[in-house]
Amino acid sequence: MKPVLEVPLDVDLSEFTAMLWKHSVPHRVLEESDRQILLVAHTVSEEQVKALFEHWRQGGSLQNVRSNHSHQSAVSVAELKRTPVTLALILLSVLATFQVDFGADLQAMSVWSIVDFQVLGDQIRYGTDLWTELGNGEIWRLFTPAFMHGSVLHLVFNMLWMWIVARRLEMLFGSPALFLMALITGVVSNIAQFWDAGPLFLGMSGVVFGLLGFATVWDRLKPRQPVGLPPAILGFILFMLALGYSDLLAAFGFGQVANTAHLAGLLTGVMLALIARGISKLRHP
Repeated sequence: MKPVLEVPLDVDLSEFTAMLWKHSVPHRVLEESDRQILLVAHTVSEEQVKALFEHWRQGGSLQNVRSNHSHQSAVSVAELKRTPVTLALILLSVLATFQVDFGADLQAMSVWSIVDFQVLGDQIRYGTDLWTELGNGEIWRLFTPAFMHGSVLHLVFNMLWMWIVARRLEMLFGSPALFLMALITGVVSNIAQFWDAGPLFLGMSGVVFGLLGFATVWDRLKPRQPVGLPPAILGFILFMLALGYSDLLAAFGFGQVANTAHLAGLLTGVMLALIARGISKLRHP
């Protein structure tokens, strides 16, 4: 990346960086002594970024900013190469969802669910001891329920948020870090949901809430490299959590909502952000 701007520490760049993310412009913000340095990818026009920044500093709106189509295509290709974990999670979610026929094929679901289960008439039977059930080595079951989705709306909603949030986190922290975030939030949320309601649950929502929680808390801790999500995301997260507990989401086509997975994922993401910020401060006091 190349540096294009240097501004004082007291300048809040969150609105400007949010616009850059909106238009898929890879960038980072570094803090050095009494200044912030904005770096962008080498494929990005330095002159355009500086012009937009001056426009914004003078009170201009960023709402109607448009990107050059050819530049957008070049940046998109570069981003796809830098976000393999995000793409893999989205692709596996689509494949698993179609394999289980949006939750209609219970036999296929049992392959992806946290424990194997059998459908006998109108009853579903499964082992209640999770660790015994996993004793045969199928450890991947702790995460794979996240790949299944119960409707087109459910799938599109979760994948849209994965594309927005997971992609930013992967570009900022790297693919191994995103993999660990998704794995930990997914496993914790799946175990919590299983203990609360059994194996018939599905969806990437626990991971989504975890990543949103991580990104929101990380940015509020004023790091050197913010994720750059709008501050209003915190209100959206809490609203969606409350909406899930009200059962209104089920009425809009999301099916039975895994509220425990949402809450567990969110809390896990918050804890991971606090741990990551602590490690960052140790490395860069």
